[in-house]
Amino acid sequence: MVSKRQSRLEGHRRKFMAVIDNSPECGRAVRYAGMRAKNSSGGLVLLYVISDADFNQWIGVGDIMRAEAREEAETIMATIAQKVRNEIGAEPELVIREGKASDQILQLIEEDRDVAILVLAAGSGKDGPGPLVQQVAGRGAAFPIPVTIIPDSLTDEDIDALS
Repeated sequence: MVSKRQSRLEGHRRKFMAVIDNSPECGRAVRYAGMRAKNSSGGLVLLYVISDADFNQWIGVGDIMRAEAREEAETIMATIAQKVRNEIGAEPELVIREGKASDQILQLIEEDRDVAILVLAAGSGKDGPGPLVQQVAGRGAAFPIPVTIIPDSLTDEDIDALS
């Protein structure tokens, strides 16, 4: 069971969370979450999860791979954060975690009780809407906060108008 949200209490603000990955649809989720945060005087949390599945290599190799993955994550997050600042005018909170994405999303929601809405973007590929959308949708009523899924067909102008 997830703790009660605190985003409406004095001294807190509602945060919108978007997950950063290498998917082409990721930018739509960031834009929507950022615009919603800005337009509602809320916060924006960007989460990047480094998969730790490949780090159990020979001694030393896993550490090098982990360091390289961390460096790549920091570079991607810095680029996206700058884009958010320039295009939306919001200052995102950047979080980099290691593990399984769905586990880390739930853990961050539990730890930061101001996170009130998870924003994901659906892909339009033949493989379906994307693994995160499928995992979250598969949890159904068991997911602890509302989830907004941005359709693949929305343009930046559509997103701005809706948020």
